[in-house]
Amino acid sequence: MSPNVFGALLMMASMACFTFNDTVIKMTDGALPLGQLLTLRGIFSTVLIFALARYLGALRFDLRRRDWILVGIRSTSEISAAYFFITALMNMPLANISAIMQALPLTVTLGSALVFRESVGWRRAVAIGVGFVGMLLIVRPGTDGFNVWSLYGLLAVLSVTVRDLSTRRLSPDVPGMTVTLSAALAVLLFFAAFSLGETWQPVTPRLWAMLAGSAVFVFGGYYFSVQVMRTGDIAFIAPFRYTGLIWALLLGWLVFGDWPAPLTLLGAGIVVGMGLFTLYRERQLLKR
Repeated sequence: MSPNVFGALLMMASMACFTFNDTVIKMTDGALPLGQLLTLRGIFSTVLIFALARYLGALRFDLRRRDWILVGIRSTSEISAAYFFITALMNMPLANISAIMQALPLTVTLGSALVFRESVGWRRAVAIGVGFVGMLLIVRPGTDGFNVWSLYGLLAVLSVTVRDLSTRRLSPDVPGMTVTLSAALAVLLFFAAFSLGETWQPVTPRLWAMLAGSAVFVFGGYYFSVQVMRTGDIAFIAPFRYTGLIWALLLGWLVFGDWPAPLTLLGAGIVVGMGLFTLYRERQLLKR
């Protein structure tokens, strides 16, 4: 098996793990307040991520001041993304929120142009514009299908975009697992404090099992995504992240009986197509 094929399989495994995690969280069906849910899951996932980082020997905390500032921005964005994404996930069909999140390659490219003044040619600019038309078909503002949860989904995209842009500016020698562990710990501490204003609910054995399963899937997603960065050509592998949407469609249908409206599917197809084209153009520019 070539490194590229193996890397593609790792990317698909990572996306499957993250989507299964989203499914398990949605299956809790509001039985636990948001703060309690993310605190308990955060304990599991932080311990597992720390164990993985120690196993890989990928922890280092003697970072430059500039990198710590970026890690702080990234961790704050991770907290914001967790709040908006999980809230939207609990109130929207799984495939719909997953389709909205597929706009990330487009928003990161646009953000790089606006914030870092990176050059974006006319082809990628057109792809971004068409991709946002696809996004409008998914959320459909001004119709009955648009609500506050659609807005939360868009805010989750914005939060993850800030997270990814700050990650791009980190020094190359900053270990990825140090960054991941810092974000997981920040999310845990924030929602532990957030949960103090909530009334904690009893956790049944079924909920404990679901929380543990969610943490295992998060652990698997992070592990496979770390291994992806060490295998093959990332420009070849990156498009396989869109398999997460396929998992979301299947699991949303099988577990929750949801199937997106035709306009949502059309919008998702446009967003994915433009995202793939953007990745292709970035690969061509890297070759040059």
